[in-house]
Amino acid sequence: MIPWVHLATAVMPDDGGELRLMQRGAEFSIMSGAIELMSSRVSGSEKALATLACERLRDRPRPHILIGGFGMGFTLRAALENLGPEAQVTVGELVPEIIAWARGPMAHLSGECLKDPRLTLIEGDVGALIGAGRASYDAILLDVDNGPESLSRTANDQLYSDQGLAAARRALRPGGMLAVWSSARDERFTKRLRRAGYEVEEVGVRATGGKRGARHMIWMASAPGRP
Repeated sequence: MIPWVHLATAVMPDDGGELRLMQRGAEFSIMSGAIELMSSRVSGSEKALATLACERLRDRPRPHILIGGFGMGFTLRAALENLGPEAQVTVGELVPEIIAWARGPMAHLSGECLKDPRLTLIEGDVGALIGAGRASYDAILLDVDNGPESLSRTANDQLYSDQGLAAARRALRPGGMLAVWSSARDERFTKRLRRAGYEVEEVGVRATGGKRGARHMIWMASAPGRP
């Protein structure tokens, strides 16, 4: 078996621990301790996060999407592939090394998406971008940490709290969409979304994008109002 090679390390802000970029042959993995946060081998649910949201934005002529967490770029690439030339996509990535890795050893995964003129890339906390927004976005896509149950950084819990969901509602345009990725179903989070005033749809998707493999969860939460 081909052994894993440790390529690089990034330190998370706010005592969030370390992220390690690992490579085994053509496969890449980003790990927090012994936990694999993302892998180039499985990207189906990350892509689905974007495609499901973009399907619901087809009637909006110049949609503006905010993506929280760059990861390995799968969500961003899928969003750009499904949006028209007038769209805007803002990505907030907290860890600068993630972008450096995307431009370096994993450049083939990112393709040309980081050069797309529709993209605004901000190295910073997506929570701050949401908090500063007032009816700014047609959709907010969150793929931060492991979902509502954070593993690598407790500060991420704020995004999924009652206050965080209220902030997302304020940042969305009328009828906008909050789409949230998670590694597992979470009934408490579903109830929290509904309590915050969203109309909620739970969508189970395969991590591989096929018919087999682990099942992940995506919440499609619609804000009140009409576009």
